[in-house]
Amino acid sequence: MSLDSDVIVDRRRLRRKLTFWRVAAVLIAIGALSVVGLVMSPRGRTALTTSGSIARINIEGLIRSDQDRVEALERLENSGAAAVVVHINSPGGTTAGSEQLYDSLTRLKAKKPLVVVVEGLAASGGYITAIAADHIVAQQSSLVGSIGVLFQYPNVSELLKTIGVKVEEVKSSPLKAAPNGFEPTSPEARDALDALVKDSYAWFRGLVKERRGMDDAQLEKVADGRVFTGRQAIDLKLIDELGDEKKAIAWLVENKNVKKDLPVRDYRLTPQFGDLTFLRTATSIALDAMGLGAIARQIEHAGVTHAVDRFGLDGMLALWQPAGGN
Repeated sequence: MSLDSDVIVDRRRLRRKLTFWRVAAVLIAIGALSVVGLVMSPRGRTALTTSGSIARINIEGLIRSDQDRVEALERLENSGAAAVVVHINSPGGTTAGSEQLYDSLTRLKAKKPLVVVVEGLAASGGYITAIAADHIVAQQSSLVGSIGVLFQYPNVSELLKTIGVKVEEVKSSPLKAAPNGFEPTSPEARDALDALVKDSYAWFRGLVKERRGMDDAQLEKVADGRVFTGRQAIDLKLIDELGDEKKAIAWLVENKNVKKDLPVRDYRLTPQFGDLTFLRTATSIALDAMGLGAIARQIEHAGVTHAVDRFGLDGMLALWQPAGGN
């Protein structure tokens, strides 16, 4: 009996030790992730953008409203960066998100010399972003423009009719939640959407006319929704110069009194791994190894949910080829 008691006591001690080290490992992992997240965050990198450098920021992919991006650009306003080069490669996004980004860059431009470089595409909302700068540089084969707005929605009413499904609703007025995709769009709903699109389009046109110094005749040539190559765009006054980042920096040196040969340092507007999916996966594996699978599943679920939400574009769009992979 004494031997059995000793074994039981030893097992309890071993369990306590294992529990202690499991908890310690989790705390260390959380601390390490917090440090890495801080370093990769815009706030943590602000201190790395010193007075002896030009900050390089990248606007890529679909543009949506993003308060974190607004705050990152505000921190850049107050940093020691001598100037800012904005690289754009975007087909656009929501009109609200594009306007928010345009306003943020306009405020930044008031504090720092700023120039835009079009990497491959600055269309629709991407072009709204570009015209926040006083000088736009693009490669000859880059695509710019697509000045226009759309409201796009699926209509599955015929499919529902085929499979015998009818959606019932009670609403306060005929235009409430219209169009809804479950019934043919009424003329009144289409007229209401048309008014929204035309109003946003007028705002977009007015912005281009003001920022690019165009008259009505010049604006009509470029505001029909088409994209143009860099070679075409320079003659149409959509951009100012053909070239790359070196040309953009040369413009800053010549026109904005930025010192020559300053280093260019990346300033990220989001964490390096987007929503930190890589770190979530690594953490999940570590937690699984420690027998904390339930917590690991919660972390994985949070990552997937964020990724799904990221691609849900709602509202008015200033977007080039929304049905493609752009």
